[in-house]
Amino acid sequence: MHRRHLLAASAAAATGIALSAKATAQTADDGTQASFDTVMAFMGAMGGGDMETMGTLMADDMVWQNEGDPDLPWIGTWEGKETIFGFLGTFSQNVQVTHWENQDAFASGDTVAVFGRMKLLLTGSGAETDEFSFALRAKVRDGQVVLWNWFEDSFAVSQAFHAT
Repeated sequence: MHRRHLLAASAAAATGIALSAKATAQTADDGTQASFDTVMAFMGAMGGGDMETMGTLMADDMVWQNEGDPDLPWIGTWEGKETIFGFLGTFSQNVQVTHWENQDAFASGDTVAVFGRMKLLLTGSGAETDEFSFALRAKVRDGQVVLWNWFEDSFAVSQAFHAT
């Protein structure tokens, strides 16, 4: 599978083992816990470069939104599995995650929020960001991710991307 090769090398190093760390929602009903587990499984698959599992956890109409500097080729909105896998190939060609730490995660119904710290190496420039905060808002429907709304310090990332 071509997309597996595009993302696997970067994703495994990128998001690493920390993504697959076992976490649970506190005092959650079954639906909330299921949403939480789906998002954590998706993050774990992404961190391990397991595109097949990611694909099974993605709704056909999934929307992936990366907020930030529009000059970065991975900032924007992508809709549908194949379009998202194409975007992930672009991301993996440009970015290597060198540090990842989930710090907090919460779920309520179909919505999951994850907050943490990370560092990136921008492969084109060779520059690395300082550690910065990230936030994720994800939504789940019928055991699949339908929304992945990502927020990061795009100023720091943009500076590293454009470094000469």
